[in-house]
Amino acid sequence: MPCERAERQEKPLQREKAHFRCAGGDALPQVARRGGVTPGGHSSLGHSGLGPRRGPTPLGDRSGTGRPPAVSAVPPRPSPACPAALPSRAPPGCRGPAQPRRAGRARRRSGGGGGPRAGRAVTGARFVLAALRLAGAALLSPGSCTFEDSACGYQWDYAHLPWTLHGEGHYISVDTSYEGEKAVLSSPDLYSEEWSCVRLIYQIARTSDTSPDPARLNLYLRQEGESFDRLLWSAKEPSDSWLIASLDLTNSTKKYKLVLEAKMGQDKSTSIAVFEIKITSGYCIECDFEENHLCGYVNRWNPNVNWFVGGGNIRNSQSILPKDHTLNNALGHYMYVDSVYVKHFQEVAQLISPKTTAPISGCLSFYYQLKQESSIVFTVYLRDMSGFYEEIWKTDSALNADWALAEVDFNAPYPMEVIFEVAFNSAKGGYVALDDISFSPVYCSNQTGAPFNPANAGCNFEEDLCNFYQDHKDGPGWSRVKVKRNVYRAGDHTTGFGYYLLANTKFTSQPGYIGRLYGPTLPGNLQFCLRFYYALYGFFKMSGTLAVYIFEENHVVQEKIWSVLDTPKGVWTQAEISFKKPMPCKVVFVSWCKSFWDCGLVALDDVSLSLGSCQAADLLLPTPGECTFEKDECVFTQKKRGRGSWHRKRGPTPTSYTGPKGDHTTGVGYYMYIEASNMVYGQRAYLVSRSLRGTSGKQCLTFFYHMYGAGTGLLSVYLKKEGDDEEIPLWRRTGEQSISWLRGLIEYESDRNYQIIFEAIRGVSIRSDTAIDDILFQAGPCLEVEEIQFSSGYPDSLNELEY
Repeated sequence: MPCERAERQEKPLQREKAHFRCAGGDALPQVARRGGVTPGGHSSLGHSGLGPRRGPTPLGDRSGTGRPPAVSAVPPRPSPACPAALPSRAPPGCRGPAQPRRAGRARRRSGGGGGPRAGRAVTGARFVLAALRLAGAALLSPGSCTFEDSACGYQWDYAHLPWTLHGEGHYISVDTSYEGEKAVLSSPDLYSEEWSCVRLIYQIARTSDTSPDPARLNLYLRQEGESFDRLLWSAKEPSDSWLIASLDLTNSTKKYKLVLEAKMGQDKSTSIAVFEIKITSGYCIECDFEENHLCGYVNRWNPNVNWFVGGGNIRNSQSILPKDHTLNNALGHYMYVDSVYVKHFQEVAQLISPKTTAPISGCLSFYYQLKQESSIVFTVYLRDMSGFYEEIWKTDSALNADWALAEVDFNAPYPMEVIFEVAFNSAKGGYVALDDISFSPVYCSNQTGAPFNPANAGCNFEEDLCNFYQDHKDGPGWSRVKVKRNVYRAGDHTTGFGYYLLANTKFTSQPGYIGRLYGPTLPGNLQFCLRFYYALYGFFKMSGTLAVYIFEENHVVQEKIWSVLDTPKGVWTQAEISFKKPMPCKVVFVSWCKSFWDCGLVALDDVSLSLGSCQAADLLLPTPGECTFEKDECVFTQKKRGRGSWHRKRGPTPTSYTGPKGDHTTGVGYYMYIEASNMVYGQRAYLVSRSLRGTSGKQCLTFFYHMYGAGTGLLSVYLKKEGDDEEIPLWRRTGEQSISWLRGLIEYESDRNYQIIFEAIRGVSIRSDTAIDDILFQAGPCLEVEEIQFSSGYPDSLNELEY
């Protein structure tokens, strides 16, 4: 069908896609030509004319998932006339893709696509606006790219799959027509001392939704001076339309790059495309609704009442709608909800912001207009990753005939969404309009003083009790003790030879003994995650020997929120508790000795508090350069695998009197170790990191090691620089060290790419198990200094006890 005829016959929402199809030809991924979202990347997903007949197309899909049903799609193939590569890297004589049509791009940017803007007549004023937007596109900020006729300084890594730039379709893609695991695209050097927002318009197309290893698109931040990239965002959901992701970048004095990584997975027919990358100053939750993508705001689909795009010289509602607030004319845009489509009482429309990806606090402001004939409830909520709602603002019942400013103190220390919700009591309730959402890091209420810092509510007890205290009404209570390296008593959890708290010692063991440890006062109405490590010794029945209470209102209201049930004896075990109280409160640790005949020791260490639920914290992206071996071996591989290699294990090792009883991370997790009974004396096992990026300046490597057993051999750490055969020794321990996990610190430098190697050598007997856990690479010098030991034998202080 000719392009012109196709455009006439399709529905209004589809016209723009028909034009895009004709302009872009087969360069556009086939999956993008089918779906309900216009390739301009807005989130106005496939309304298909359903719902209220007289109303405009709402923002959002009916499922509320943000994408239409998946369809089978065949990924595009690069043109055989030219290798699939960026034009800037194409070999001489290669004919690059055809130049894009600027007019087509201008129409796609100005035509809008979603909401009431779809299918509207383009007046002379709209041509002016289109020209202004096209001029704005030519002045993209550094790191932004629309992939119209170049890759804007983005470069692909020749060690991996090539990216293809489609000049006609205005996007860049990679697919499985070439063999390889991934494709990497890195931005030019960027620099920003202010907060900024990265918006990524992308698409993942694959033929199977049940692949065990699906395709994935990752976005990393590569900062100057760091060996590891920080994962900012990751997506694997397939879509037959363009999707949008919004990510906050905090201000920094370091140069950085954005790195896109497309992992192809195991699906034989997969395509990953990026339509646009845009970096703007400010915060991702800010929006004036003038751009087609609407800043990533989406509508939660309701069959009867929804948020619509208003303005733009259109009047397709039965209500008399206002001019927008941004431009104060008929060309500007805003969001609105009209009660004319309400069919049932108390139906709600929700407009959902992009999720915050960095902790922010300050003043959230927006303009709204409310016209009502009966009660309208307009509310703003915060919703965390676990689905918990918190109301932060609600309109009064006064009539607002003009745009009114609303300001509310905003605190998002962990990932949250802002939800603008409107509820009507009747079909004649009027309307609510919303525009110009903005954010300032200064609180609206001019409140003074620093915000609550959860780090002040934690303690590792190395120096003192921090902000914890006890009243000693029931006896000595908790004592701060230290056990030097020894093979009889385990040391603390922090370093293996530091301080921790001990209750119910032999000097205070008596029936009914209670030791209370009080934490600092915590503000009310905040979600908290409390984590701590505990170890129990000498009890026959462990149940109830340690409990955690919440004390409110001067210790009058008490509530037990956690109690130990059962745990491995003598192992530092992690506990985590989520709680939220409306009033200020304190956390209290209570140890209890049930009877004289069943009274042991309770140890406590490394208490930490963070904002948000523990479940939400578990969903956060991993710390770059950290490996706990809980899921896999991270960036490490082995020179050879077999009986004499490193093994990933949980729980105690099979040979008695050697090896750890549990891991260092949680006490019940995984660690890496060598099983001496499978090896011969002097046999070596190597754990080698992948190639790490060289940087200028010092780097710090922290890890925990376990060397317990009379026949323990040697554990060494080496640095191997790229291009050198020599392995530089950084750290070494020989012989039995302690029954505890001990911390190792290494400070090193490498301006070239390098590898870190852990080498374990089996000792003289089968009691020679050696283990490592919790490896962490950090930029900059180590905050503490550890003496480098290359001596043989036991440490001089072995088996000394200190209280």
